[in-house]
Amino acid sequence: MLVGECPLWHAAEQTLYWVDIGGFTVHALHPASGAHRHWSMATEPAALAIHAGGGLVVATRAGFVHLDTASGAITDIAAAPYDTATTRFNDGRVDAAGRFWVGTIYEPRDQQAAQMFCLEKGVISLKWSGGMMNSNGLGFTPDGQAMYHADTAAHRIDRYRFDVASAEAKARETFQLFSADKKADDYGGRPDGAAVDSEGAYWCAMFEGARLLRFAASGELLREVKLPVKCPTMIAFGGDDLRTLYVTSASHGRPEAERASYPLNGCVLSLRVDVAGREENKYQP
Repeated sequence: MLVGECPLWHAAEQTLYWVDIGGFTVHALHPASGAHRHWSMATEPAALAIHAGGGLVVATRAGFVHLDTASGAITDIAAAPYDTATTRFNDGRVDAAGRFWVGTIYEPRDQQAAQMFCLEKGVISLKWSGGMMNSNGLGFTPDGQAMYHADTAAHRIDRYRFDVASAEAKARETFQLFSADKKADDYGGRPDGAAVDSEGAYWCAMFEGARLLRFAASGELLREVKLPVKCPTMIAFGGDDLRTLYVTSASHGRPEAERASYPLNGCVLSLRVDVAGREENKYQP
C-alpha cells in the first residue's frame, strides 16, 4: 500500500476495514477466514465510520459518501466544504452521539489552514478553523468528556473539554509536545492516528518513529511499542476481545534506504496487547 490509514474494526462483522489514501481504495479483511475485499473510490479516501444503517461512511477528498459493503454501491452524502485543490479530509472518529468528526490536511503546508468539521445527520458543520496544518489523532475518552486531537505538522497532541450534548470542544490544553528537530538524537517521530482504550489511555502512532506510545490521561508515558515499520499511521483495537491491535503504515515517498531497512512499510500489522480497546461508535444518519 502507498498510505494505509484509518483501520476500523467492525465488531458485528468481525472485519477490519482500512483505506489506502494514495491508492484510492477502501479495504476489508475478515481475519478468521482470510477473505479480503476492496473498493475503488473516485477521490482519496481518508477516514471511515460504521454507518448505523449498514455499510460505511467514507470521508474522501470530494466529500462524504456511503459505501454499501454488500453491493459496492457508493452514494453521496455531502460535498466537501473546502477547496479540493488544496485540501482534503484526513483523520476522523465518531462521537457518542453518532456524529462523525473529520479534520482536514492543508496540502501546501505554507500556512495553518486546516479545519475541523462534523457530519451530523447528513449536514456538515465547521467546528474550528486554522491553528493546524494536518488534523490527526482524534479520540474520545470513555466517559465522553474529553477529546484528543493532534496536529502532526506541529508535533503536538491537544486535549479539549468535550460536551457530547452540544458537540462543543473547548478549553484546549497541550497534552504532549514532541521534538520537531529530525536531526536531533531524541527525535522519535510525529503524532499521527490514535485510539483510546478501555482504561482511558491514549495510544498514538508515531510517524517516522517506528513506534507506538501509550499515555495515561495524566500524560504519563505508560508504554512504548517498537514496530518493524518506520511510518505507522493509525491504530485500531479488534478481535473477539478487542485486544488485537491493528496498525496501518505508509510507504509512499519514503527514501530508498529506509524502504530497504523497513521492508514492511505500507503493510498492516497486528499484535496482541494486554488491555482491551472499545467498540467504535456508529454514525447515526
